[in-house]
Amino acid sequence: MSLTRRQVTTAALAAVPLAVAATGPASAALSSGRVRREPTVYLAGDSTAAQKYADARPETGWGMALPFFLRTGLKVSNHAVNGRSSKSFIDEGRLDVVLGAIRPGDFLIVQFGHNDSKVADPTRYTEPWTTYQDHLRQYIDGARARGARPVLATSVERRKFDAGGVAQPTHGAYPAAMRALAQEERAALLDIQALSLALWQKLGVEETKKYFNWTETEQDNTHFNPPGAIAVARLVASELLRRRMLAPRDVRRLNETVPDSWLTWPQA
Repeated sequence: MSLTRRQVTTAALAAVPLAVAATGPASAALSSGRVRREPTVYLAGDSTAAQKYADARPETGWGMALPFFLRTGLKVSNHAVNGRSSKSFIDEGRLDVVLGAIRPGDFLIVQFGHNDSKVADPTRYTEPWTTYQDHLRQYIDGARARGARPVLATSVERRKFDAGGVAQPTHGAYPAAMRALAQEERAALLDIQALSLALWQKLGVEETKKYFNWTETEQDNTHFNPPGAIAVARLVASELLRRRMLAPRDVRRLNETVPDSWLTWPQA
């Protein structure tokens, strides 16, 4: 089904549940007579980060778990959508929605790559070293033009092991292209592809099944269940701290257990 940009704008603004879009009331401080607003962390990405609904449970996007690792007052506005690439997210007007809402001091975390490699689908496909980077620049430039900080995040890895039990990369040249672009544009980078690959290797062939959407009817090596989403969100928050994009006071629970029961799947 094809949607107009106005329909996408309306749907995107309405679809993000309140519990996900804001993890707590924004605190305000008076400075020189002005109210200082808390920043919002915007997410633009694909199904691995997206909000999931009751009909998809237990599939879980890591963006659903990110608020558990950020202090109360730091809001998360999750605009990631299943099946989108850096190109289709823009073409559908979804980046316009984000840029229409983003404000100075906010963050825009951008994770695409899973669907950019769909060669047979011209609505999503981008070539790593040309059109993929060209589209990512639109996110970088759009955020900076509004005083927000763009943060590129390489695609979280799928669950794939060789016969010897070695975790395998699955995203081709896309992570390298994003790393190169981040360096060229002097943009912040979260190398979630490398970090997640190392985590899957540490966990091993069998243990990683507990982090992906493996059920009695489906063996999904791309999407997460609650433990997987929590683990990846922890990587994201830890990197935001390590790269000094967030201060120690901005994060929490990085070394604590986060119960699966904290996650919720609202009705669509």
